[in-house]
Amino acid sequence: MSEIPFTLDQLRILKAIATEGSFKRAADSLYVSQPAVSLQVQNLERQMDVPLFDRGGRRAQMTEAGHLLLNYGEKILSLCQETCRAIEDLQNLQGGTLIVGASQTTGTYLLPRMIGRFRQVYPDVSVQLQVHSTRRTSWSVANGQVDLAIIGGEVPAELQDVLRVRPYADDELALILPVDHPLAKVGTIQREDLYKLNFIALDSQSTIRKVIDQVLSRADLDPKRLKVEMELNSIEAIKNAVQSGLGAAFVSISAIEKELQMKVLHQTAIDNIVVRRTLAVIVNPSRYRSKAADAFVKEILPEFSTHANFSLFDADPKADLDPVPPLTVETKD
Repeated sequence: MSEIPFTLDQLRILKAIATEGSFKRAADSLYVSQPAVSLQVQNLERQMDVPLFDRGGRRAQMTEAGHLLLNYGEKILSLCQETCRAIEDLQNLQGGTLIVGASQTTGTYLLPRMIGRFRQVYPDVSVQLQVHSTRRTSWSVANGQVDLAIIGGEVPAELQDVLRVRPYADDELALILPVDHPLAKVGTIQREDLYKLNFIALDSQSTIRKVIDQVLSRADLDPKRLKVEMELNSIEAIKNAVQSGLGAAFVSISAIEKELQMKVLHQTAIDNIVVRRTLAVIVNPSRYRSKAADAFVKEILPEFSTHANFSLFDADPKADLDPVPPLTVETKD
């Protein structure tokens, strides 16, 4: 091919169709008409001389060629965004954009405080916060769509050689009860008491749920014996359910600071068990790091870290960093 047979707009449309699952929803997300999207796809197929979609079903199913073009197209679009941000950096933090990723709990309760502090110092920098699962967030960092992220789960195995992972902060997952629950009057409950509680939890595939199950298993408790009466899709919904007397739950201590101060929830200790996980900061050292991201890393991250002398970038950019500690159960002596 002597000339490039596609445009950036066509790649954006292809990505939108893959994301939204249909031509119509892709058109709506791009604020263009569906005929305009269909015409661009037809032109792209003609220019590439290969079908990109199988139009036999209800959903827009990509052919093998479509998936191949989408894979490279996402990399091209990511590099275009990176180029624009690098040029914006010439203004020396008098503008530009910082994109931070996070898993659910850190994105809801920790990152807003950090971003607020950053905005006090750099009010002209636009900050975006993307909250998704640990896996999706890790891929966004790897692809250069996010500058850095704070996560609570494990980085996918296929990205562990790509991303730089640094232990950042300890996060206790506290057991909370309604304030009028009989066990709320007990200073410390016994392990077997957990089997008597009705639990409200996140979906079984969520990171926090897996952390709790792993830690309890290592404490010789059987997570399958816990009576999960209700599954909800957000920490706020779980807190409200517990406050309403519907059951008990494990939530991040950072998510209940206000409720504990107001005494509308009760945090209960478990004999000889502390459920704790390690949050980590991840970056892709091979991607361009904007001045805004550099300022956030050097000035904001250390301020909120619970690890002494936290530093994301060593003097030697290729230096090996300490791995994130495995999930463990801490015993109180």
